[in-house]
Amino acid sequence: MIVLASASPRRAEWLERIGVPFLVRPVAIDESPRPDEPVAAYVLRLAREKAAAAVTDGIVLAADTAVWQDGRIFGKPRDERDGIATLLALSGREHQVFTGLHVRSADREACRLASATVTFRSIDPAEAAAYWRTGEPADKAGGYGMQGMGGVFVSRIDGSPGAVVGLPLRETHDVLRSFGVSCWSAPPTRTA
Repeated sequence: MIVLASASPRRAEWLERIGVPFLVRPVAIDESPRPDEPVAAYVLRLAREKAAAAVTDGIVLAADTAVWQDGRIFGKPRDERDGIATLLALSGREHQVFTGLHVRSADREACRLASATVTFRSIDPAEAAAYWRTGEPADKAGGYGMQGMGGVFVSRIDGSPGAVVGLPLRETHDVLRSFGVSCWSAPPTRTA
């Protein structure tokens, strides 16, 4: 059984889908980007820091996702105004999504990076506000959930779909296997 150092219900759901037994142990870290920090380095650093903050003697999996456009990192929206502004900035344009994955045990660590270029259709301000009121975008990087209602904004994805939903399954599977963690266990186990 591994420890998932994340409060994300989506990451837990994706681990369940590939049959990985896990315990949920969220950690709190400062998620502020450093000055001039490249987005790939940012998500890998946060995933590493989350894995390091998890208290366990076993295997820990942590991940972090960010949206990048025009040199700006879009994390989780601060509030409604920020969430709507983020959607309107992404409207009708391409942006990149990066997910960093970090796995550690007592004697080793490994990281992976997955990315995708996402193209949004045009979104009008009333639609962005209506989407915000659903509650779905409040805790998601870039203020949308492709696997949920936010998927209606996506017109194209090039790259890893798992990067966009916050847990790239192929990379997760491969790195967990390298740590001796078997996927396809039945039934999957999640303990809060």
